Amino acid sequence: MDGVGDSSTVRRILLGSLLRRLREQKNISMREAGYHIRATESKISRLETGKVSFKDRDVEDLLSFYGVNDPKEREQVLDLVREANTLGWWHSFGEVLPSWFEAYVGLESAASVVRAYEVQFIPGLLQCPEYVDAVVSANRSQSAMEIKRRVELRQRRQTSLERPDAPILWVVLDEASLRRPIGGPGVMKSQISHLIEQADRPNVTIQLLPYSVGAHAAEGGAFTLLRFAEADLPDVVYLEHLTGAQYIERPEDVEQYARAMDRISVDALHPDATIKALNALLRS
Repeated sequence: MDGVGDSSTVRRILLGSLLRRLREQKNISMREAGYHIRATESKISRLETGKVSFKDRDVEDLLSFYGVNDPKEREQVLDLVREANTLGWWHSFGEVLPSWFEAYVGLESAASVVRAYEVQFIPGLLQCPEYVDAVVSANRSQSAMEIKRRVELRQRRQTSLERPDAPILWVVLDEASLRRPIGGPGVMKSQISHLIEQADRPNVTIQLLPYSVGAHAAEGGAFTLLRFAEADLPDVVYLEHLTGAQYIERPEDVEQYARAMDRISVDALHPDATIKALNALLRS
């Protein structure tokens, strides 16, 4: 269930997009569609954006309402329903996976390109084991078992970089994320060494945004831009807060973040210069 084509998150979004197109082709409102399946307009909206699971009966009724009567076409859509409702690997970590982060893990697992700007922490996909343990253990309200499971979750996410269809990971690290001594000097040296090793991967690009740049296009803080191979799947921007997260999908808003990412990538050190700077930090 790790490949892009097998992601239940992607299947839900694609299925929702298909149902929306079918409804709009018939000029049927969401309220009318909801009434037809004994549901609300809000439920149709959630179905069409892939935010909820699908019931065979609801989809069958909607297909009939939208005039899709060919048995083969209907069966193809219902096959998609079954795939969309299959639980991803991350659901086994449900006891330590906040609901607002669950969607991100599914999207990250399915993305073909992950671009991130980080200010405070090294991105989860690039954290070495010692750093992961230090970050997760900082929350003293957690039990030893919860800490263990959170560490396992982060390590499981990192295996995506080793898949045959591994995503392109392009990260811009604010200098502050390397200067903040998470876990102490020893842990940070291990982390910096790990970044240098990971940068050798053909699908990983790391750039350092030094303090000397001053004001820049991403002053609003950290964000992640996710891009997908499927043409029907729009780019998504993920913003994390202390107690939740925000998913930005409106094309005009996503475009602003994409432009900001492009600008800070230009302002940041070239990847080769970044490796030299990381080696200098190791020696300091």
